[in-house]
Amino acid sequence: MAPGLNGQKVAFLVAQEGIEEAELTQPWKAVKQAGGAPELVAPDSGEVQAMRHLDKSQRFSVDRTLEDARPSDYAAVVLPGGVANPDQLRTDRRAIEFMRSAFDEGKPVGVICHGPWTLVEADLVRGRTITSWPSLQTDIRNAGGTWVDEEVVSDGPLTSSRKPDDLPAFCKRIVAEFARAAREPAGVSANGGATQRQT
Repeated sequence: MAPGLNGQKVAFLVAQEGIEEAELTQPWKAVKQAGGAPELVAPDSGEVQAMRHLDKSQRFSVDRTLEDARPSDYAAVVLPGGVANPDQLRTDRRAIEFMRSAFDEGKPVGVICHGPWTLVEADLVRGRTITSWPSLQTDIRNAGGTWVDEEVVSDGPLTSSRKPDDLPAFCKRIVAEFARAAREPAGVSANGGATQRQT
């Protein structure tokens, strides 16, 4: 039986545009199917614009803005990719502080594709093993992280994947990690945990 999230709220943090649609919708569906309650968090209210590669696709309604959202409101955070999405988020101090607070509180985090740009800006990849879209590997190494070319990697609270093709493995892993974290006592160190790799 798949692990359950039992109503746990999961923040999907995105910018107003440039989100890779599948990297939002597939993890969202996985969280819902596991019994979680996903919420779309963005800098501004209204809607966000998703993309299918370079083409505009669906728009999605924002559930809560960064002004109103707090990491303590959520059991976990997902950072979808898309090139423009994390590039905008990393220039928003509210997004950076949100992610820093999430790590400080030991929240499990799932990030895919170009999503780690926001974590690089927040100085949250230092000392961690992480994967991403290959073009980010130099940024991650320069920020003190260890980059690997694997479909999904978990290091402490952080689970990462490379690209949309990795979504089945990514979705399975984040649900398992989020459910495991929900069963653990509060206050687990964000720096703890051994790296787990799946190829």
